[in-house]
Amino acid sequence: MWRAPLAPGPPLPPCTRPLTARGCVRSALEGPPIIVPVKDLGFRRAAPALAVFAAVRLLGLAVLGVWGAVAGSSPHTLLSARWDSLWYARIAAEGYGYEVVLPSGAVHSNLAFFPLLPWLERLVAAPTGLSYGSAGLVVAVVAGLAAAWGIFAVADLSYGRRAGVLAVAAWAALPVGIVQSMAYSESLFTALAAWALYGALRGHWLTAGLLAAGAGLTRPVGAAVVAAVWVAAVLAWRGGERSWRMPAGVLLAPLGAAAYVLWVGARTGGGLLGYLDVQGGWGNGFDGGWAFARFIGAHLASSAFLAGVGLIAGVALVLWLYALCVRQRQPAALLVYCGIVVALALCASGYFGSKPRLLLPAFPLMFPVAVALARWRTGRAAAVLGAVAAASAVYGAFWLNGSGPP
Repeated sequence: MWRAPLAPGPPLPPCTRPLTARGCVRSALEGPPIIVPVKDLGFRRAAPALAVFAAVRLLGLAVLGVWGAVAGSSPHTLLSARWDSLWYARIAAEGYGYEVVLPSGAVHSNLAFFPLLPWLERLVAAPTGLSYGSAGLVVAVVAGLAAAWGIFAVADLSYGRRAGVLAVAAWAALPVGIVQSMAYSESLFTALAAWALYGALRGHWLTAGLLAAGAGLTRPVGAAVVAAVWVAAVLAWRGGERSWRMPAGVLLAPLGAAAYVLWVGARTGGGLLGYLDVQGGWGNGFDGGWAFARFIGAHLASSAFLAGVGLIAGVALVLWLYALCVRQRQPAALLVYCGIVVALALCASGYFGSKPRLLLPAFPLMFPVAVALARWRTGRAAAVLGAVAAASAVYGAFWLNGSGPP
């Protein structure tokens, strides 16, 4: 709906404010308040972002294919039948109950893996005849596109279409972006998280709550989505919004994570702490980053000094980007979500090589980058992102052909 100026005046200058769901909202310093409605928030508006995402992912797969041809490795196996993807496929095939006892006595139980991805693998495999690993790749492709669309929608809501496209491009071109094409849960989780946040920012509380519940069935960090929805609801309530959908969405949001954690506790006999015991068997926990700090210190004190310096630089970069998110005054829901994802990734006590992958869902970190790139000429921004995407594709192929799990 148009809101006409209170009195005739000279033409208003182009809007410099972020583009919101309602349009461009001018401040008093820019002239009389006026809302320019944004039409077509659907597929056509997101199409450039989806095309860029698909192009970057295809580049990564092409490089992986060439690398595999030279090294004698199978890209399909690397993407769908190694590391976590094997655990998900086994859950899809046999359900829960499988575990591996290591020589040290530690128990790796498949209860550590949340159920939504295996359920979807089973759903895809049943009518198609695909293996569960291949079905996981199908889920990853669809979820990756949904995640890209959701990231675009959230960025477009606050910073405009150009920044939305660039945010998706930056997210796709991350060094660990190849994980977006694997039978892992990161793409699925990011899709659910992005659209839950979009729903919360738009005041679509039932949608936000249902998607947050889905995120809670996908990864332990689903708690970040729940917290973000709650914060958005509190702020909306303080702002005067009153709707039965708001408390309903708030109540729906934690149901997915709570249901699975309670089920694991009942199955293991560990009660509320049962899931933490399962994670402890894998060497995972939350120690405030102490184990990670010792890991970095060990590198600095050894011949791997440069690797230690690189780890410090990587952590500093992540924290700097988050500080930029705060300075950018991102919506509180985004800051809460991103902050929890970053904290859980950096402060976990195990699997240090997987930390870059665990940070993949922290897509709001890309928004300051996108806004900065949006100020550049299109050719310059495209050249920089293209170079980064090419380097990411090479690194992804190298990473997957390595010996350690991503």
